[in-house]
Amino acid sequence: MQTLPDYLHLGLDIVFVGINPGLFSAKVGHYFAMPRNRFWTALNRSGLVSIGRDLGPDDDALMPSLGIGFTDVVKRPSAMASNLAVADYRSWAPVCREKLLRYASRVICFNGLVGYNNFRLFTDGVREKAVLGVQPGRIGDSRVFVAPSPSPANAAYSLDDLAEWYRRLAEFRDAVKRGDA
Repeated sequence: MQTLPDYLHLGLDIVFVGINPGLFSAKVGHYFAMPRNRFWTALNRSGLVSIGRDLGPDDDALMPSLGIGFTDVVKRPSAMASNLAVADYRSWAPVCREKLLRYASRVICFNGLVGYNNFRLFTDGVREKAVLGVQPGRIGDSRVFVAPSPSPANAAYSLDDLAEWYRRLAEFRDAVKRGDA
């Protein structure tokens, strides 16, 4: 199975957790690589990371040096997240949890409620309808934040909305680093 590598190591500020790789992203080997995916544009607009130029899919391997990592709840690529089966979450969510516990970033940001809710269901047996933003629970010592999915299939949120959620994530990260959250 061709999938995306994890970009994880100890000491990260944020780990972004996607639902699963899209087929195009897996084929080209970069996170959020589909041209219509809004992740990188929203990230650039948000001020979450600032290095003097816009970042894009080819920069995903650079991100850990900026304090940001990537992984997915399910590592099996699909055309759409709705193509995933219960068996995919049952198999992969516990694997994702072990990675998140092992690398213990300050903040874990799930890109999308679907991924987060399924992660909780298949790791903790908790069926919940989470809301966007800071979550009350933790994963190990890591704080948890949920942002809207940047997928073009998630038309309920505009590019400006996504950038605002990533701005909120930046504020939360900074508060966690200061010990204020």
